[in-house]
Amino acid sequence: MRILGVDPGTGILGFGVIDSEGGKVKMVDAGVIRTPVKENDSTRLKTIYDELKTVINDFKPTVISVEKLFFSQNVTTAMSVSQARGVVLLLGEQHDLQLYEYTPQQIKQAMTGYGKADKKQMQEMVRIVLGLNEQPKPDDCADALAAAITAAFNMR
Repeated sequence: MRILGVDPGTGILGFGVIDSEGGKVKMVDAGVIRTPVKENDSTRLKTIYDELKTVINDFKPTVISVEKLFFSQNVTTAMSVSQARGVVLLLGEQHDLQLYEYTPQQIKQAMTGYGKADKKQMQEMVRIVLGLNEQPKPDDCADALAAAITAAFNMR
């Protein structure tokens, strides 16, 4: 099964594609989609749509795992990221992808056994689980891979 993990963001959106078979996971591709801060929101959202659509068309996942939003303070950032998340959910629906959504705490719990793990711990566990030589960077990419791995673990 091929799973696309997404860490939504407007400035930087992380994505990670993994294959899950027989309890083992393997990274297929991962990266980030960046949009310039000075562009208007509609242009940035279109860039996210177009580039993520290309990822979906190129790698043909059947499942999408998206990190849920958790903001306690910055409403402006929350609104912007929510718009990007909406684009991700729309693309998943348009491509008939099975949707899984996890909070950051659920992903940390699945990856490390501790719901308050820090970024370094998460990156290291992603590296270990996927058998990579180096930790995936930037954080957004590692978070997207962690979302995909969490879906793979939960589907077993």
